[in-house]
Amino acid sequence: MPALGADMTEGRLLEWRVKPGDEVHRGDIVAVIDTAKAEIDVEIFEDGVIGELLVEEGALVPVGTVLATVRAAVPAGAPAVPPAAAPPAAAAAAPAGRNGRVHASPVARRMAERLGIELSTLTGTGPHGAICKEDVERAAAQPAAERPPAPAPPPERPPSPGPPEGPPAPVPPPPRTPADTHQAAMREAIATAMARSKREIPHYYLATEIDMTRALEWLEVHNREVPIAQRLLPAALLLAATARAAREFPAFNGFFEEGARRPSDHVHLGVAIAMRGGGLIAPAILDADQKRPTELMEALRDLVVRTRRGGLRGSELSEPTITVTSLGDQGVTSVFGVIYPPQVALVGFGRVDERPWAEGGMVGARRVISATLAADHRVSDGHAGGLFLTAVDGHLQRPEEL
Repeated sequence: MPALGADMTEGRLLEWRVKPGDEVHRGDIVAVIDTAKAEIDVEIFEDGVIGELLVEEGALVPVGTVLATVRAAVPAGAPAVPPAAAPPAAAAAAPAGRNGRVHASPVARRMAERLGIELSTLTGTGPHGAICKEDVERAAAQPAAERPPAPAPPPERPPSPGPPEGPPAPVPPPPRTPADTHQAAMREAIATAMARSKREIPHYYLATEIDMTRALEWLEVHNREVPIAQRLLPAALLLAATARAAREFPAFNGFFEEGARRPSDHVHLGVAIAMRGGGLIAPAILDADQKRPTELMEALRDLVVRTRRGGLRGSELSEPTITVTSLGDQGVTSVFGVIYPPQVALVGFGRVDERPWAEGGMVGARRVISATLAADHRVSDGHAGGLFLTAVDGHLQRPEEL
């Protein structure tokens, strides 16, 4: 069970995407786990063949628990070891479990409930004939008239005579819905991480105002020359400038673990994204300093979609080296963030305002944004932080070079 953030202590295995005997390669998705914040696709980091699945779907296990074994792939020309037999594709509906409940993954069960699809009418193609997410998606794509009818419910028994009428019993409070429970778990996870951050990290804060006029003029020219789907938002330039500055000032790009700073050779830029039901999550754009603004814009759109619909990869949550948060679209002038441990810095951007701006002895209206830095005093100081923000400003004054 991977640790997908400093606040994660356990996770629930929702669904296996592989079975014993399957050949896998680095980067393949092998399972889906549920953290307190989101459902995450788990990648494998070795080539090989799946041996044994050691944790059942639905189990809640601590971080570090071994989920499965992987053996080396058989070299070409060598006698193959026969893999564990895969369950045959069922021609009938999915088998029921010991308690009569249809065998389905938690992801499939929730999706079927949301779409109004009866699980007992579906054919399971997952491990041991279980209904998986893909089975529900296929059923949802069928016209309702083509779906098998749901089994008729058992006849209702006539009501038995009850006790004599008396004062009405107190009405219990409505049970908490899964959404309520998940929201509470997310808030608890965020509270745990932020409390640890403020308890352990000696924050210092810096702020500066950046003239965005030239960057936005360049953006307007660029967007006139490309199709609508390829147009850039100011966020793409802000991310690009931050990633370049993080590469130039490694003290702000990395981690503080076990009493020492651990710099990163890559700039994996975490981006704070609000969830639809509340709360936020900050997955990473990997190797952001190597991407042009157009690539960052595409990556940002993809992250937002997968954050809100599901499908984030484990590496996108476990590898951010510095995080950016922006609340300008909410009308916020400045944002002073809390560092997400074990990272050592967080950059915040507010909204772009038109303000009076003096330059060369002349005063005029310029479009200005507030940029802030929250940094860990154990690994850097205000002098270095000031240089970092100056570098962000410098990159935004040369948007054509980003």
